[in-house]
Amino acid sequence: MQVAALNSPSQMPAAQPNEFDLRRIERALQDRVRYRYVTPAIIGVSGGYRIQAPCCSRNVDPEGGIVDIALLLFNGLNGEWRLFVKDHTRQSWELHSAHSRLQELLDDLKADPNRVFWQ
Repeated sequence: MQVAALNSPSQMPAAQPNEFDLRRIERALQDRVRYRYVTPAIIGVSGGYRIQAPCCSRNVDPEGGIVDIALLLFNGLNGEWRLFVKDHTRQSWELHSAHSRLQELLDDLKADPNRVFWQ
């Protein structure tokens, strides 16, 4: 009876956010291609992480304030990581890509060849 209670989904601790993956994300973002001179903030949210950074280009915020860069969410049911990009005009998150591993997602985010994240 005790074992069944511990294995029920409502009793299991949430997989994300966690300190280990938070540090992995911090280290990975140090190797990004764009806006290497700003220090992004990685904020734990339910199911994942939100990345914010100062808007040095002033393309999104003319005042140069803090803007959302990306949202990383983990789906524990299928083990998939989803990467969302912020539509700053609509103030909404849009799915950019899905990955089976966090490292694949981070590689996508760091490269950002089309400048959809680091604007």
